[in-house]
Amino acid sequence: MRIARIFINTLKTLSFAKIVKLLRLTVPHPLFSILGFYATVKSFAIAQKYFPETNSNNGIGNAFRHALWSCLIMMYCCKISSPKKSLDFCKRMTDLHEELFPNEPLETKMDLHNNKVGMDLFMEMLKGIHRQFFETNFFVDQLFEKTKTAKVLKNLNDEFGNELVYLKEY
Repeated sequence: MRIARIFINTLKTLSFAKIVKLLRLTVPHPLFSILGFYATVKSFAIAQKYFPETNSNNGIGNAFRHALWSCLIMMYCCKISSPKKSLDFCKRMTDLHEELFPNEPLETKMDLHNNKVGMDLFMEMLKGIHRQFFETNFFVDQLFEKTKTAKVLKNLNDEFGNELVYLKEY
């Protein structure tokens, strides 16, 4: 019930134009949308468990959560469709999230970068594991390792390749 309230309250904050953009993504892909929503809830719960202080702000937990979110969207969508279609939907969904709920430019860069790290991690792991056999803990373990080498993003020109980035320590 708590999740339903959060979902409804979030929708109430959106303008009509933003709701139309959301519908353009979700209506043509109802199964992907449901799986993406489930990935959102699951990634938030996992990040909350392991990073209770920094998962909802600009710390390392937020970086972990965004990358995990992308991995989980990819994992769930790949179970019902191709990796290419899953990657396309995941990118569109995560980019749209940043558009619907805008942040400061540096925060947006951080989120988009960490989303890409998650998508890249999934695609890299896909080479060695059939997509039907992926499990959440595969990504959690890999992303925990990435948190150990995460970098602080200080300006919009910073580039960190495939490293997680965050804005400040807590």
